[in-house]
Amino acid sequence: MDRTDISLIAIRRILKATERYGRKLATSAGVTPVQFRVLQVVGETGQTTAKGISTRMGVSQATVTALVDKLVKQGLVLRRRSEVDRRQTDIIITDEGRETLTSAPDALQQRYVREFEKLDDWEQAMLVAALERVAAMLDAEDIDASPVLHTGELSAARNGAAEQP
Repeated sequence: MDRTDISLIAIRRILKATERYGRKLATSAGVTPVQFRVLQVVGETGQTTAKGISTRMGVSQATVTALVDKLVKQGLVLRRRSEVDRRQTDIIITDEGRETLTSAPDALQQRYVREFEKLDDWEQAMLVAALERVAAMLDAEDIDASPVLHTGELSAARNGAAEQP
């Protein structure tokens, strides 16, 4: 087998792992990996703003708004006008949201982070450079993406619509 095939197999394995995790998360917690990450960000302090989530995840506020809308519909977070700044809306985790965080399976990206951080500095730099190069080869440098391993809407059949990550 040549290196091209080996590299394609590695990419496919990564995609399959993210799909498998996403299905497991959707089944057990009822959320997608990206929704789960938003819930984690809100859960860290109990409340935040769309701008705070957007900055933390590296995605647009429009993307965050759509994700928060879905979490609000599920009763995992709620929106409330800030008491400090009436122009601002706080996003607050609910008891059900906290329960979702504690009962969900170990996030794939958390496993990745644990293993990545065990690598020597030179290995981390090499891996980041290789991944950025793969993204460039696939013309994916300008895609709005958060640091969440996610390949797309995994519960689209249940929801009847696709989600933008």
